[in-house]
Amino acid sequence: MVLTPRLDLRQSQSLVMTPQLQQAIKLLQLTNIELSAYVEQELEQNPLLDRVEPGAADADEIRAEGVAEQASDALPQTEIAEQAGADTAETLLRSSETGENLDTQQSLDAEVDNVWTNDANTDAPAAPAADGGDGAYESWGGASGSNAYGDDLPGIEQTLADEESMREHLLGELGMLVETPMERLIGAHLIDMLDEAGYIQGGLAELAERLGCGVQDVEAVLSRLQGVEPPGMFARDLAECLGLQLKEQGRLDPAMQAFLTNLDLLAKRDLKGLMKACGVDEEDIQDMAQEVRSLDPRPGRAFNHDVAQPVIPDVLMRSGPDGGWLVELNSETLPRVLVNNIYYAEINKSAKNDQDKRYIQDCLQTANWLVKSLHQRATTILKVSSEIVRQQDGFFRHGVSALKPLVLRDIADVIEMHESTVSRVTSNKFIATPRGIFELKYFFTSSVGGSGLGDGHSSEAVRQRIKDLVDAEDPKKVLSDDKIVVILKAEGIEVARRTVAKYRDSLGIPSSVQRRREKSSQL
Repeated sequence: MVLTPRLDLRQSQSLVMTPQLQQAIKLLQLTNIELSAYVEQELEQNPLLDRVEPGAADADEIRAEGVAEQASDALPQTEIAEQAGADTAETLLRSSETGENLDTQQSLDAEVDNVWTNDANTDAPAAPAADGGDGAYESWGGASGSNAYGDDLPGIEQTLADEESMREHLLGELGMLVETPMERLIGAHLIDMLDEAGYIQGGLAELAERLGCGVQDVEAVLSRLQGVEPPGMFARDLAECLGLQLKEQGRLDPAMQAFLTNLDLLAKRDLKGLMKACGVDEEDIQDMAQEVRSLDPRPGRAFNHDVAQPVIPDVLMRSGPDGGWLVELNSETLPRVLVNNIYYAEINKSAKNDQDKRYIQDCLQTANWLVKSLHQRATTILKVSSEIVRQQDGFFRHGVSALKPLVLRDIADVIEMHESTVSRVTSNKFIATPRGIFELKYFFTSSVGGSGLGDGHSSEAVRQRIKDLVDAEDPKKVLSDDKIVVILKAEGIEVARRTVAKYRDSLGIPSSVQRRREKSSQL
């Protein structure tokens, strides 16, 4: 067989993702915070995009098309109501965006010559005091922080309390604990090795090799740093952290040291093993355990001043007047942008060469695609959320016990979209319901204890049922995993023992042996 080069012409079909389609998919899976940052970046780069602020002039004055023209579609409100004799719910869409025109133009009701200034060379008349006496008129600037005499005062944003960080606190303590430059260098590196809880992360031998000193020098500096406030800092494990705190209180005796060495027995509630290891009776073990529980296992948290960011829901849900559910998008999380056609018409006429025209056309096309993608994202989120609310109606009325098994395919088939689209929509998207704020992924659970014909139970409902059984169990008759299986089977839930053990571990519930020890010690 002779191998010779040749040219063949073949025809085939393939799915090509255009840049516009990639942008739409990217926007679909972004959270509301990431979406706001992305839109801000596009507003900086594209001169044809304008932000629509609440209360801005209406679209007739701006003469631009964008989200403002599609408000009735991008910000709809869906009402899901049960109809008599019907199995499905009717979806009603209506606009939920309202606005009020505000006039931001204000005029200065004063003559130029009548405006007082604080110029030192200008003789300004003194205004009468409020009490009728003579007094100089003082004008304090609210935003700039300058008074009438020209003294510069800090603005309100500069007067907020500045909280000291953990590194700043420890560096200040370091200067009082060590003397030589080498010790200060070792101490600075040890401070950098701390995690948020105040523990040393990394080996001392590697640090000594990197600094070219002995391990004993590093341990000497570490021993000094372990005396800083709060006690327990610079520990290498939990036992050492608790030991440093007990040493500060003068309670680190040999029995307590043995107690800290056998913390794993305390976690297992093995009081007999602890008594044997420490050489004390049960009453002393109870007192030592109570004292250890009063300590702080993470002393570095005292410097953690991060403010927890609340979850902002993407979808809002509430009960309707007819007994159904009202579902709408949260308008606060939807960026409002539009395409400024007036500016486009002006700069398009002034374009002098093909390169400028091409740039203007690219900006126009990008702006239009962004507005369209935002509208499509909002519509898709609303469709998926409305169908989830319809299918999980029992959960919102009766709680977790009525949560139905649900997979992505069930939603995708109803709204006629691909499963990957539903997966992107439900990732990191939250809905505010009368029962709290939930991630949309929460409502997708596998079927447990069913035959696969729709009579199964949600894994989340089974997990909640196991938790309820453990919480209500008699301390003298702790339920084993086998007993829980029997109880669930009597309630129509067919699960295996290993499934019960897996769900129990995921809930953080200890085994029956550990629960029996814990509850017997409490009694």
